[in-house]
Amino acid sequence: MKATFDGTIVRLGKEGRILYEQNGYGRLEAGGVRLSNQEALYLLHRQKIELTGYTFETLFSMFADQPGFLRSFLVYRDLRERGYVVQAGPHDFRVFRRGEKPGTSESLYLVRVLSERDPIRFVTLIEEVVASRNMRKQYVLAVVDDEEELTYYEIKLQKLPEPCNHFPEISRCEAILVGKSAMVLAAAHSDLEQSGFGKRLDSERLMLAPVELLYLMGKGIIILKKGTSPVSIDEYFALARESDRELSEKDKVYTELRGHNFTPRTGYKFGHHYRVYCGKNIHSDMLVHAVEKEASMPMSVISRSVRMAHSVKKKMLFGAVHTSGIQFIEFARIKL
Repeated sequence: MKATFDGTIVRLGKEGRILYEQNGYGRLEAGGVRLSNQEALYLLHRQKIELTGYTFETLFSMFADQPGFLRSFLVYRDLRERGYVVQAGPHDFRVFRRGEKPGTSESLYLVRVLSERDPIRFVTLIEEVVASRNMRKQYVLAVVDDEEELTYYEIKLQKLPEPCNHFPEISRCEAILVGKSAMVLAAAHSDLEQSGFGKRLDSERLMLAPVELLYLMGKGIIILKKGTSPVSIDEYFALARESDRELSEKDKVYTELRGHNFTPRTGYKFGHHYRVYCGKNIHSDMLVHAVEKEASMPMSVISRSVRMAHSVKKKMLFGAVHTSGIQFIEFARIKL
C-alpha cells in the first residue's frame, strides 16, 4: 500500500481505510488516513506500506531526532505485537482490548512511556491516575531501560481498608528519654507490646522508636520525661528531627496506618520506612515508604522497590503526604 510523506506527516489514500477499519491504524481525514509517526514506522517495518524514497532505517533515523521517540516506538511496537490496537491518548497511548478497536469499543489502558532514568513526580502521577480513573481506564507506566527492555507497571491509588486489628486499651504511662528513643519500665509495657509497640531491651524494659513515641504522645498515652523534667511533643519532635529529616512524612504516614489499626514496624531491612502487618499475620502484608507529595524519585529506584516487594510477596506502597491528607500509591509489575 502506497503512502506519502511531506517531511512531517505520513498519509495513506482512500485504500488506507482498510487498515483503519480492520486494524485501527491512523485517523480518518478527507481523502484518506493520517498515520502517527509510530504507526507509519511500524507499518513500514511490517511491510504493510511503501514510502517512496525511504527505508525503515532512514525513516527511523529521521523520527528518532524527536525527543522520546525511540522508547515510544518500542512500546508501540510491543503492544501491537501483543495483539492490541494502540492510538495516541491523553498521556502517550490509549490501548484497546484485544480484538477491539476505535469506533466499536472504549480503550482499556492509558499508557505513559518513561525511561528508567526519568523521575517520578508524585503529584503529577497522582493527577494522571485520577484522570484515568475518572475516564474508567487503567493507568499503566511503560518503562524502557537502557538496553531497550520493557517493563509495565500498574499504578493504583489505594484507600486503606477498614481496621483489621483490635488492640487492647493502652494504659497511660511515663517514658524516660534515652537519646532519641524512650524507655518504658516493666509495669507499663504489657499492653504496649500487645498493641505492637516497642522492642524489648530486656525483661524489664521496652524501647520505643521515635515514630512510635510521637504517636503515643499525640494520643496522650505516653508522658515523656528527661530525668524529672517533662518533655513536650514539640520539643521531642525537634530533637528527633535533628537526625531524621524524613521524620515529618514518616510520622504522618505512621499515624495514618495506625488510624486503620495496621501495625507498622521498621522496614529498614527491605530498604523502606515500614513493613506493615494486618491482623495476626506473622508476615507483613505491605512495604510502605513515606514521601512528600511534591517529591520526585527516579524510576530506577521505584523499580528496585517493586522488585524487592514482589520477591518477599508484599505490596509496594508510597504514602504521599500533602496538606489535605495522605495518598497511598501502589506500584505493581504487570504482564499485558
